[in-house]
Amino acid sequence: MLSDLVNYWPRQVAPFPHMHLFPEPSPELLRRYDTPGPRYTSYPTAPEWSAAFGPDDYAQRLARAGRDSPGDPLSLYTHLPFCKELCSYCGCNVVVAKSTQSAEPYLRAVEAELALAARALGARRQVSQLHWGGGTPTFLSLEQLERLFGAITGHFELLPGAEVAIEIDPVVTSREQLALLRRLGFNRLSMGVQDFDPRVQQAVRRIQPFEQTRELVEVARELGFSTINFDLIYGLPHQTPDSWAATLERVGALRPERLALYSFAYVPKVRPNQRLIDAAALPEGLEKLRLFLLAGRALVGSGYLPVGMDHFALPGDELATAMERGRLSRNFQGYTVASSATVVAFGATGISDLGDTFAQNVRPLKEYSAAVESGRFATERGLALDADDLLRRRLITSLMCNLELNLAHFAESPGAAAERFSVELRELPALERDGLVTTSGPGGLELTLTPLGRLFPRNVAMLFDARLRRSGHGGTFSRTV
Repeated sequence: MLSDLVNYWPRQVAPFPHMHLFPEPSPELLRRYDTPGPRYTSYPTAPEWSAAFGPDDYAQRLARAGRDSPGDPLSLYTHLPFCKELCSYCGCNVVVAKSTQSAEPYLRAVEAELALAARALGARRQVSQLHWGGGTPTFLSLEQLERLFGAITGHFELLPGAEVAIEIDPVVTSREQLALLRRLGFNRLSMGVQDFDPRVQQAVRRIQPFEQTRELVEVARELGFSTINFDLIYGLPHQTPDSWAATLERVGALRPERLALYSFAYVPKVRPNQRLIDAAALPEGLEKLRLFLLAGRALVGSGYLPVGMDHFALPGDELATAMERGRLSRNFQGYTVASSATVVAFGATGISDLGDTFAQNVRPLKEYSAAVESGRFATERGLALDADDLLRRRLITSLMCNLELNLAHFAESPGAAAERFSVELRELPALERDGLVTTSGPGGLELTLTPLGRLFPRNVAMLFDARLRRSGHGGTFSRTV
């Protein structure tokens, strides 16, 4: 089956040793490492953030970011939470609405927040990365899309060559919307695909015919979008190797420049909509992991390069190039090569990352709107990072992006590194015996994930999570497999 699948895909480069890159762990090893753990889109992770950090703290930190680095570009994120229907698998913060008119009060609030942030940032207004996520941003009408873009560019300056991206649902996105987005300057699309199998789609309440997706991809390429990304999810109800292989074959026919291969995070206690899913239909453990292995081997065998822990890109794509050069980075929107270390987010639940500060907006739309329209930020919680947080953030980011790190780079000398990470160094041999890492260099300070270890980067990163050791929040996270 796998060899047949790989042969379906066009080979633009020589095949990679895909079986070696995606080995299958033993059932015993999988049981040991299939545990709850953070995804590390941030460090410290969200359970460590505090409601003691509020609107005034965020305003001060934002103003400082403007004063201290006035010439550095920004990354802007806008959360547009509206969807016409709620998919049962969804883990995003969404609002179900039928009419675009219901978005009007929210758009006015976002415009108010844009003005607040621009004032706080002062002269720091240049933008190298703009991203709209959701929800379904193309829930908005043509007029609303153009108005929101105009509100952003009225306060901020998009630099030439800026990455301007939007997440879209092919089912609700029209040719006219794509044409408008391209005219405004959007150059990248991320399409939620998840799975093309009809039975799986029915089970997660996301009906998305392949032909509809194919047509939108063709329109996007005709319009000149430079990069198309597909989001796929493995571990959904009723997925089997055969059904998943058929989805991968169809994905291969469309040849997106990038793919994200996400593990389904089944957390019905946190996401009540997931209670609609039949838990007995979910692949788990080795059965679930084999879906990832099947996809990884097929993608690499057809010419894609692995990027980080769960992304793939065609050769020549800047993500693949950054990975090869050890310069890949990561933020709340995924893997990136963006030059900005400062992400300013707008909208309900939006998360800003100022380099040494995290700040998240409230979720309820009425609370969000009332706050920003009264002239205050809608910050619900956040965290100002201390020196150890900043160091471990760089370390964990390096590990999650480049799958290797040298602990000597995180201290004044190799001796200081051995002392600072003495607890971790005592535990590393267990990971090495299990075949997840190799160590080298003086004092064994150089750490590299093996092909087997690349299946468990979250587990390896947890070793360096000092706050997780202290707080014991591990049970609040999804499983690592």
